Amino acid sequence: MKNRLRTLGLVLALVGMVFVIAGGVAFFKVQDGYDSLQSFSEAQNVTLSYNDDGQLIDRGTTEAAEAIMTLLTEDWGYPVVEADLDPNDPLVNTGSEYMYQMAVIGYHVLHGTQTVTLGEAAEYNGETFAAGTYDVAVDGKYWTDFDRMHPLEGPARSQAWSGTAHGLFAELGVGTVTHSALQLGLALAGLFAGVGIVALIAGGGMIWVAKGKGDEQLVMLGTSEASKPATV
Repeated sequence: MKNRLRTLGLVLALVGMVFVIAGGVAFFKVQDGYDSLQSFSEAQNVTLSYNDDGQLIDRGTTEAAEAIMTLLTEDWGYPVVEADLDPNDPLVNTGSEYMYQMAVIGYHVLHGTQTVTLGEAAEYNGETFAAGTYDVAVDGKYWTDFDRMHPLEGPARSQAWSGTAHGLFAELGVGTVTHSALQLGLALAGLFAGVGIVALIAGGGMIWVAKGKGDEQLVMLGTSEASKPATV
């Protein structure tokens, strides 16, 4: 039994060591990822705006920032981590900051107005549009919400949701996903290390118990011998 406990303890300790090493490797890989994301963010140099009270502002007002946050949290359903929005570190380098910046772009596109010029009169669904210049409100429409055949909505769609807007959305989305993946990697590194430490402790405990088992048997044997009646 003593040898079996010692063997099982050694196996658990080895498994624990493997998990601890795996956790360490994962941790350093995650740190490399964080360093790369930080360098990427610094190269872009995109920052959020805060007032003197540490509140988010957009174009000088907190009301606009609140509307953008509503778009992000309610319309898009993104779980913003308030701790990520640090006025002392306005650089966009966390998942919540990337998503907020995406919402800034989206909000101004959705609530903007596009100027469309018709060179000649056009008719659509029984309605005639004279040649001239029109201000077309986006009115909260996303790319797929526009009627691309409409003489005004069609051009307004490509102007509002331009390649630049789509490109910025894609770039910011990559930043968000990268940061989320790094957080998951950090959690897994901690999990690996935790499992490894538990296995090491359990394995060491089994080895310790096995080591003391022989002494315990000797004590019990001595007690048993001492309790026997003396023979004449």
